[in-house]
Amino acid sequence: MTWKIVVDSGCNLKQLENLPENVRFESVPLTLQIGNEVYIDDEKIDIPAMMEKLYSTQAAASSACPSPDAFLSAYRGADRVIVLTITGALSGSHNAAQLAKNLLLEEKPDTEVHVIDSLSAGGENDLLVLKLVELIAQGLSFDQVVTAITAYQEKTKLLFVLEKVDNLVKNGRLSKLAGKVVGMLNIRLVGEASSEGTLELLHKARGQKKSISSGYTEMLKAGYQGGRVMLSHAYNDKLAEQFSKAIKADFPKADVRILPTSGLCSFYAEDGGILMGYEI
Repeated sequence: MTWKIVVDSGCNLKQLENLPENVRFESVPLTLQIGNEVYIDDEKIDIPAMMEKLYSTQAAASSACPSPDAFLSAYRGADRVIVLTITGALSGSHNAAQLAKNLLLEEKPDTEVHVIDSLSAGGENDLLVLKLVELIAQGLSFDQVVTAITAYQEKTKLLFVLEKVDNLVKNGRLSKLAGKVVGMLNIRLVGEASSEGTLELLHKARGQKKSISSGYTEMLKAGYQGGRVMLSHAYNDKLAEQFSKAIKADFPKADVRILPTSGLCSFYAEDGGILMGYEI
């Protein structure tokens, strides 16, 4: 039986290496628009140019989810399809993926397909993808994979640290009140994805050192015990490395992987932000 793991660009991973022979991976891009400029969030996107455009213009900026047809095209060609989307609370991508599922089943009724609302983005989505690969590689049935990934999702969380939140405020993802404090007196927002898939502010931390301390404390409070961490950053290698160092000081064997944010995650995390998925 052939498998496909399909994601949207709320996931930072654009390709996966060393997949089992019967597994393929596809990323369906969201579209980002700044004024009249349109950026497709695939492997060819020029993120530095996009962010330069974002900061150099007062033009409106927005994101658009993939169409159901784009998802449907990605689903084709496999017997079993697992789909993972950015939180449905902040994007129409999940609804588009569900519509595409219905179209696929009309087209090929014997396909097994399951669509997951990550209720998150960035690093947590990356964690879920890696777990899916592991589960499929074990030779589990479709239903067993769905059951296992559903249970695993209950044991993952997303933490974010943001230096800029202009886009989140403009697009209604974060309150104007929260946005006002960022950029003032070196303040950073520390927060997490809520159980409903929205962004929840936990702390306003002054300076990078305090933001690491506050964020790591929240991880421990949530139940982190040295599990896998996917730490994605928007041009902030220093913060990512310092966060990794803080984790490994207590958990030397922790699997901490650092990677750059996708175009979509860069668009909303903005320069200096991190989106970290971790196991609890």
